[in-house]
Amino acid sequence: MTRQPKGTKKRSRSIQVWTYAQAQTALPYITAIVRSLREHALEALIYRRQLQRLTNQPGRPTRTSLIAIEEAKRQAELAESRFEDAADELQELDIFSLDPLQGTALIPFVHKDELAWYIFDLFDSRPLSFWLFQSDPEDTRRPITSMQKGPAPTQSA
Repeated sequence: MTRQPKGTKKRSRSIQVWTYAQAQTALPYITAIVRSLREHALEALIYRRQLQRLTNQPGRPTRTSLIAIEEAKRQAELAESRFEDAADELQELDIFSLDPLQGTALIPFVHKDELAWYIFDLFDSRPLSFWLFQSDPEDTRRPITSMQKGPAPTQSA
């Protein structure tokens, strides 16, 4: 039996679960972060493709192409750094990007004592229209009903 060295205990981390009302209230902020995440992912992809194109040119690189290669590398790294910052900002909220290029993210909630996820879709007119259980395949889309929205907020006089 192998032991882990002292101080390397696995720590379990609990995630914040959201109510539908909390998720609705945070939608403008979530939208901004997911949009940034997508833009930075696209930007990094563009520069990586440009870099690949420049490095795959036949023949010996010229001074100009060497400068362009270094600039593409720098821009790609910058975009990737901004992407990581936006991803970290989402994770601080315990929201997880499902597909940054498609603008989808998962917001955790509890349904019938099970972990479930609201599916945020940047390009849907109603960004919180679907959900799925943790055990469901990623492509599952269940329509959000009053059951997933939870009890209606009570108003005090």
